[in-house]
Amino acid sequence: MTHLRTQSGTDSLLPSRREFLKLSALLTGAAAWPAMTRAAGADEPVRIGYLPITDASPLLVAHGRAMFEAEGLEVAPPVLLRSWAQLVEAFMAGRVNVVHLLSPMTVWARYGSGFPLKVVAWNHMAGSALTVAPEIDGLADLGGRRVAVPFWYSIHNVVLQHLLREAGLEAVTRRVRRLQPHQVGLTVMAPADMGPALVNGSIAGFIVAEPFNAAAETQGIGRVLRFTGDVWRDHACCVVAMHAADLDARPEWSQGVVSAIVKAQHWLRDHRGEAAQLLSNEAPGRYTPFPVEVLERVLVPDAAREAIYVERGAIRHPHWQQARIDYQPYPFPSYTRKLVEMLKDTAIEGNNRFLSGLDGAFVAGDLVDDHFVRSAIAALGGLGAFGLDDRFERSETIIT
Repeated sequence: MTHLRTQSGTDSLLPSRREFLKLSALLTGAAAWPAMTRAAGADEPVRIGYLPITDASPLLVAHGRAMFEAEGLEVAPPVLLRSWAQLVEAFMAGRVNVVHLLSPMTVWARYGSGFPLKVVAWNHMAGSALTVAPEIDGLADLGGRRVAVPFWYSIHNVVLQHLLREAGLEAVTRRVRRLQPHQVGLTVMAPADMGPALVNGSIAGFIVAEPFNAAAETQGIGRVLRFTGDVWRDHACCVVAMHAADLDARPEWSQGVVSAIVKAQHWLRDHRGEAAQLLSNEAPGRYTPFPVEVLERVLVPDAAREAIYVERGAIRHPHWQQARIDYQPYPFPSYTRKLVEMLKDTAIEGNNRFLSGLDGAFVAGDLVDDHFVRSAIAALGGLGAFGLDDRFERSETIIT
């Protein structure tokens, strides 16, 4: 079985709670912020921090195919971290300077705690799913059961709670002695622990980034109930975040970083099988702990498998013609505006009072710096290079 680490029973719920508390402490530790208000030296190399999931694909492909070097940049070996708390801690301390973060996490970091980061591009679209135990036939069957999410500030939590509301179910984020039939208990859990927890029955499902859903399928321990991209069309999941100080003080360096990542996304669209090989545990870089067959299930389209998903209802909008995971780098403002709106309707543990005062239009202009990514896209011929109309605005579609 493919897991980063294995625990059993309710003990597997504890580490992620600690990680959330640790990350909360980091993001409220004002003493650490001044270090990140100063840019690194002009010759400081690109230092990538990542979690071993397909969300990190563009960063890893850009490294593996020497795309940073092609932009005239020095790059250090990517640093693999095991949790969001570790990744943010390394980012805050300056040990890494380019990371992929859950898009809602960047909202929390900047406005919940004033951390000086900027979103410079989307890292990928879709690439997540709700996977359930074999006996679960629909959302109604989750009533009275528990479902794991990777983090409170995640698109997974946002989409899951939207689905539950539409199904007349109530999301419960705190531990209770007994869940009512109309309630679904949500638990933050490390992705590597989700498969074992599904097997031992401590959860009835999980919603998470790939390739953990694909791994559950190939191992025969769970099935995909819905793909998140089939609910929120072409949604961003992870975004590329950098230090605001670097963008201000090192614009040429920053442009090279973003250009390399954009070129990696462009390459990924037409080289999915090669990407699965590059990212696998069988490749020299060993960027992820997953075998090629699991990564291919995520990255390489399969019409026959997609037809089965349509038949089972995991895909209800086949006319959207979406890949299981896809790549285009432009951070559409409409997504950020809608994300802020959706976060206000999402139950989130911890101090989330800052959300009530946030204006989505302001966040879209303040959190995101899109001028580097616009230049990188223009160098490739425009948004058409990513299969899009050449317009930097769109409408969001969310349909259950």
